[in-house]
Amino acid sequence: MNEFLSWLLDTVQAVDPVVRTIVAGVAMMFETSVLVGLIVPGDTIVIVAGTAVASPLEGVVLVAAVIAGSLVGESIGFWLGRTLGPALQRSRLGRRVGEANWARADRYLARRGGPAIFLSRFLPVLHSLVPLTVGMSGMRYRRFLAWTLPACAIWASAYVGVAAAAAGTYRDLASELHHAGYIFVGIIAVFLVLAYVVKRFITRSERRHFAEEEPTQPDGPAASDVKD
Repeated sequence: MNEFLSWLLDTVQAVDPVVRTIVAGVAMMFETSVLVGLIVPGDTIVIVAGTAVASPLEGVVLVAAVIAGSLVGESIGFWLGRTLGPALQRSRLGRRVGEANWARADRYLARRGGPAIFLSRFLPVLHSLVPLTVGMSGMRYRRFLAWTLPACAIWASAYVGVAAAAAGTYRDLASELHHAGYIFVGIIAVFLVLAYVVKRFITRSERRHFAEEEPTQPDGPAASDVKD
């Protein structure tokens, strides 16, 4: 396994660092923009790019590019929601998303305000719909950025950091351990399982805010805060 994994990691690392960084940033732009995020595997591309990080500077630049790509993608969603409004929901693409998903995003934002923007980055489907919904809500763009930037930074740092650490650990041990490749696979697998568990935990803890019934004592900002 070491031979195959070494070949694979060396192949990725042989790609020009600038190209790798741009590809990762663009992938995140698509992954977080409009509804393309439902089909573009941005997290996979970021992990692959992260395995090629050869220095702290490369890691910082890659994280910055992933954050920038995420912000661009979410900003596209925000401004499309602001300019197109409900017409976007009635469009062919909007209808394919489903009225129920749009309603969930509307309720979530109305009940949770800013925290919905932060937490939606870690929630399936909603991470693509909430920026559009925020744009329709009338919330100020700078307030939207203030909530989504920390979430994008946490996401990017985690994915790039773990991928770089796993690849670095493998390269340090490959010449000494015949099964070092399994350590690499194990680190990535554990991280992905933890990421899934965290997403499930957030989904379960926030589920009452998706429900059709209004919570009797909402613990997030009032709906009136959305337009702040």
